[in-house]
Amino acid sequence: MLRAAGCGFGYLGLASMLAEAATSADNPLTVRQPHFEPKAKRVIFLFMHGGPSSVDTFDPKPRLTADDGKPLPFKRPLAFAAGSAGPLMKSPWAFKQYGESGIPVSDLFPHVGGCVDDLCVVRSMVGEGVDHGAALLQTFTGSSTFTRPSLGSWVLYGLGSENQDLPGYVTIKPALSHGGAKNWGSAFLPGSFQGTAIGNAGMNVDDIKGEPIEYLLNKKFTPEQQRYELDMLQNVNRKHAEMRRQDPQLEARIQAFELAFRMQAKAPAAFQVEKRIRGHQEAVRSGRSRHVRFRMAVPAGAPSR
Repeated sequence: MLRAAGCGFGYLGLASMLAEAATSADNPLTVRQPHFEPKAKRVIFLFMHGGPSSVDTFDPKPRLTADDGKPLPFKRPLAFAAGSAGPLMKSPWAFKQYGESGIPVSDLFPHVGGCVDDLCVVRSMVGEGVDHGAALLQTFTGSSTFTRPSLGSWVLYGLGSENQDLPGYVTIKPALSHGGAKNWGSAFLPGSFQGTAIGNAGMNVDDIKGEPIEYLLNKKFTPEQQRYELDMLQNVNRKHAEMRRQDPQLEARIQAFELAFRMQAKAPAAFQVEKRIRGHQEAVRSGRSRHVRFRMAVPAGAPSR
């Protein structure tokens, strides 16, 4: 009936819905119904590698201020610096309490006090290690010693992604040291839930503007030729997978090929910051486009780290 009515447009709509349903059944990134009604649409984790200390920003230490200039009152724990420890030093910035919550904020952030009631400041977090690598691994995976899935991988595994043409989890200019890819890896979860790196910390913004994700642009084949080549490759991979049941690495590679092909059509537009918002051009030129690109990726449905 749908094929005969309305010149067949109803049938076309049904065919599209059935195709999407079939794709969703095979796609590990399909949106899943959570246990509770969601309040957040996306997760953006801004990690400032080498940022200011907590004692200079939101965590005043009255005892440290009182003992300023005095020697360390206990044996110095394990450290990498040679020689004896110098005297204690208080924060060079003064603290004031702001808002109804009374959260203390230092003079280092003179404008944060105006919106401090919108923040949640946690002061009870501690680390197990003494070096940066252990601290980063524990921050992103919960463990400084064992390989565990990253926070973004868990979120993607539990909730899925609304946009099937872009990665469900991206990390922008990540550090290659101090844990490296383990900080955004999926560990024992399927490889489809690992993060997609956009450049790395050692690259300048201009180096990744032309091609944010490696091999995103195919300058050799047309989309039709790529689709034909990918179909042939996926057919071989599927036959190979049938002989090796439950091979997560092979399945992850198959899903990665499909996502990469869809990304070539959608991802370039998501990163064209200058064309989409002219008001951010100054931020791009000043080198702050890393955070601007977070804002551009969010409407496209790509949770970011």
